[in-house]
Order: sequence, then C-alpha cells, then structure tokens
Amino acid sequence: MSLEEPIVTNSFKDVFDLYDWDTTLTSILSKTPEDVKRALEKERRDLEDFKALISPAAKPYIEQMAQKSSILTKKRFGNTIQMYAPIYLSNECQNICTYCGFSLTNKIPRRTLTDNEILQEVAFLKEKGYDHILLVTGEANRTVGVDYIKNAIQLIKSQFSNITIEVQPLDQDEYGQLIESGLYAVLVYQETYHKQEYKKHHPKGKKSNFQYRLDTPDRLGKAGIHKIGLGALFGLEDWRADSFFTALHLKYLQKNYWKTKYSISFPRLRPHSGGLEPKVEMTDADLVQLICAFRLFDEDVELSMSTRESEVFRNNIVKLGATSMSAESKTNPGGYSVEPQSLEQFEISDERSTEEIVQMLKNQGLEVVWKDWEHFS
Repeated sequence: MSLEEPIVTNSFKDVFDLYDWDTTLTSILSKTPEDVKRALEKERRDLEDFKALISPAAKPYIEQMAQKSSILTKKRFGNTIQMYAPIYLSNECQNICTYCGFSLTNKIPRRTLTDNEILQEVAFLKEKGYDHILLVTGEANRTVGVDYIKNAIQLIKSQFSNITIEVQPLDQDEYGQLIESGLYAVLVYQETYHKQEYKKHHPKGKKSNFQYRLDTPDRLGKAGIHKIGLGALFGLEDWRADSFFTALHLKYLQKNYWKTKYSISFPRLRPHSGGLEPKVEMTDADLVQLICAFRLFDEDVELSMSTRESEVFRNNIVKLGATSMSAESKTNPGGYSVEPQSLEQFEISDERSTEEIVQMLKNQGLEVVWKDWEHFS
C-alpha cells in the first residue's frame, strides 16, 4: 500500500502492520549519499526521501538541509514563532511508566488543582501575554477524567483563543464532548512505535494498551478535532525508526482527515524522579537533522520545541524549522503561582523567563505570535 495515494481505512493499524521495525531501521541505515542528494534536489519528498534525510548518510548534508529548511519555514510561516504555555492540572496517575516522574510507583505527594487554583495559574500566564494554553494531567480517570477536563476547559475558555490538552487517550464520543466545550487541539504522543519496547516502559495501567493509544489520532480525526499533535519520546528506542513511524502516521492522518491540522514535537528523555537513562542517545546534531528533515518532508506541519531543550539549542533552532515554542514552563501542578515547589514531571532545561525568550526572538528578527496558526494562515 502506498501512502502517496489517498487511503481510506478504519485505523492507522492497517498501515502500521505493513511495516516491520527492524526492516524499516535497516532500510534507513542503508541509505546512501546519492539518496540524500536526490531527496534534497526534489521539490516534494516522499517517505523514502524522509528515510534518506534522517539516515547517517545525511550527516554531511545537515548544513544544506538547514538552509533549505529555513527557507521553507520562512516561506510558509513568515518571520514568526508561536508561543504557548502548559498548565499542569494534576500529577495523579494510575499508570506505571518508566520515564515519568508522575508514575504510580513513585512515592510523591499527589495534587489536583481546584477551580480557584486553575484560575490562579491562568492569571499568571495571562499577565505574561499567553493566549494559547496547553492543559496537562496524569492518567487517573476517577480524579481527572472527562468531567474534570471538560470543567477546566469551560472554566478558562473565555480567556484563551485556543485550548490544547495532553491527557489520557479518550473515546471518540468523549473527544466530541470536549470539542463542544471549546477544545481546539490534542497532543498524543505514541512515546515509541516499537511494540515490545512500549510494553517494557508501560507495564501497568490503561496506557499499557499499545493499540488503543495508536488508534487515538484516528478517534480524534473522526471526532472532528481542529489539530492533532504527534511525536515520540526520544531515548526509549532508536530515534530514526520512531521518527519514520511518526512521519508514516502523519502522512496517513493527512490523507484520511484532511481538514485537521497537525504538529510534531521532539521531546528527548529528561531527568525525572525514577531516573531512566536513554537506551539510544540522540545528540543535538541528530535533533537538528530530524527537525530539518521534517520541514523538508512537509512544509505545512507545525514543529514545536519545548523547554526540555537548552537555551543555546533553542536559540539556534528557531530559524531552522521550529514554528512554536514554550517558555518559563512549569511541569508540576500549580507550579507558576499555587505551589511552585511541588514535584515536576521532568526537569526543564531552558529556564529563561517569557520576557527573556521574547527578547531573544526579537533579537533574531522574529515576531511573537500568541494565538494559534489558524488565525494567521
């Protein structure tokens, strides 16, 4: 089955099952400099070209990739960067995840924000200028299920142009309820597309169901969500193979849910309570290569860079393909103003204030966009 032609299936599983992990990785690693040069010369690139651009053979061409990526980004998005901020609503979670500070087995104080505490956090971020917010919770259906999330959206929707969530995967009808309440976008990262490794890192809880998580973007597309965010957590498995499957997933979704917008994030494993070390290292150069590869693969997809990355790295990537970034992020419930010292989900790297990030962007000739791209495209 070719993803260069429209596909109508019941779920991404029909496509995913056509690809073997080891065979895919071997194919990526076998790409040659000639494959890379051929990909760079094209105006439109397919999945085989993407393999070449993320392959070891592309390393000598990163500068050329960066130049082309910068031109394409400016052509599509102009001299702009979108700013957003996360609000962590709860660190309660019923899952065991080896890489997360909120994992059920970690003995930490659990906290779920009340309505007044949510509004207190919102007031802090509105003062900073944010108009695009990301609501984050652990996966604890009894505590932070659909009713809690719906209430949070309704509580704050009058204060933001766009509300995005990063919570547990939900059923299609539940997403429909949240969309009616004012939800704009959903981030749902597969973490890793390697089935066996996925099970090792998610041994207990609803998140251990690989297939249910894999099908989540399909449920979102069918529910009519405005935007879906995809990604893998780099460090759990080989980043090249995980990135290929992310690109495969993106292409499938674009063909089947063409009215929906898409974004890609690039989280690398960061220190947390529990201390999982990366299985496969992803260097800064690798991440630059990947970001440029995604921009060359898809001119329209939004590419997001969080505060997981260092300030030096983020300073350098803003003109090479990234289109949105967070600033001054707190990854603990109430971290902005309610309870700054509570345990974080993971440690951030870029700790600069929103004002410092905005000034850095302006110094590079970029304009800060506070709303979602829908208002500017």
